[in-house]
Amino acid sequence: MSVLVPAKDESGNLPEFMRQAAAAFASSDVSYEVIVVDDGSEDDTWDVLQTLATQYPFLRLARHRVRRGIADALRTGYLKARAQVLVFYPADLQFKPEDIPRLVAPILAGESDMVTGFKQGQYEKKFVSGIYNRLSRALFHVPVKDLNSVKAYRREIMEALPIRPDWHRYMIVIAAANGFTVTEIPVPLYPRQYGKSKFGIGRIPVGVLDMLSVWFELRFGPKPLLLFGMLGLGLFAIGVLAGLFALARLLVFGVGTRPVWTIIQTCVIVGSVFFATGLIGEQVAVQRSELRELRRRVEEQSAGPND
Repeated sequence: MSVLVPAKDESGNLPEFMRQAAAAFASSDVSYEVIVVDDGSEDDTWDVLQTLATQYPFLRLARHRVRRGIADALRTGYLKARAQVLVFYPADLQFKPEDIPRLVAPILAGESDMVTGFKQGQYEKKFVSGIYNRLSRALFHVPVKDLNSVKAYRREIMEALPIRPDWHRYMIVIAAANGFTVTEIPVPLYPRQYGKSKFGIGRIPVGVLDMLSVWFELRFGPKPLLLFGMLGLGLFAIGVLAGLFALARLLVFGVGTRPVWTIIQTCVIVGSVFFATGLIGEQVAVQRSELRELRRRVEEQSAGPND
C-alpha cells in the first residue's frame, strides 16, 4: 500500500507521524510506502522531511513550490505511488497511523474497493461537517455517513476522478457513481497537537457550490443535451402553444395580444440558446472523454510498471 500524506506547514507533526507509522507497519506482512507531499509549506517542513527520509527507508518525498491544495497533492502522490492500494491520510495526527491497517483490511480481503473512516470523537467542524454530510447523502444517496475523512481505495479509482479543485471531498461519491463498492469503519479522531487547521468559514459556501457542481457533473456531464435540450424543447413547446393561442384569438376575435407575442419571442430565443448550448456541450463531453483516456494512457506511461 502507498500512504499519501499531504502536508502544509506540518513540521511539528511529521516526526511523530513517521514514528507512529513505522510502529503501525512493523508487524504487517504487506509491502508499504509513505509518500509525503509538501504542499508549498512556509515553515521548515521540507527540511524536516529530508531528515526523516534518512531515518525511514519507506518514506518518499514530493514537493510543490507553492500551495496547490489537497487534490493536487493527492494526485502528485498517486503518480509517484507504486502500490495498488492507496491511502489518504493527513499529517496533522488527528488520525493516528495505527488505524491504517484496519482501513485497508477490507480492500486487501477483496470485500470492498474503497473504505472511508467514520470520525469518532469531538472536533471543531462537527456541526458544519454534519450539514455537509447530510446534504451529500440527500443529493448522491451514498451508503456512508462521513464523506470527508481518511480513505483507502484501489488505484483504479483515481482514474475515474476529474482533475479539479477539491475533488478529493467527493471521491466516495464519484467512486460509487462509477460502480465501485464503498464501505466505512469507525476511526477515532484526536485533537491537533501542533500547527493550525487550514479550514476556514469561507469554505462553507465554496463547499456547497462544489457539491452542486459535482452533482451536475455526475447527472448531466456525460450527456449535457439531456438537460439543455429538454429545456430548449420545453420552451419551444410553450412558444408553439402560445402562438396557436394568439392565432386563434386573432382569427376569432380579430384582436392580437402583445404579451403573448412577447412570450413567443422569448421562448423561441431562449429555447434556441438552450438547445445550441446542449449541442455544444455534447461536443465538449466527447472531447473530455478523449482527453480523459489520453491522460490515463500518459499517466500509465509516466508511472511505468507498478511494484
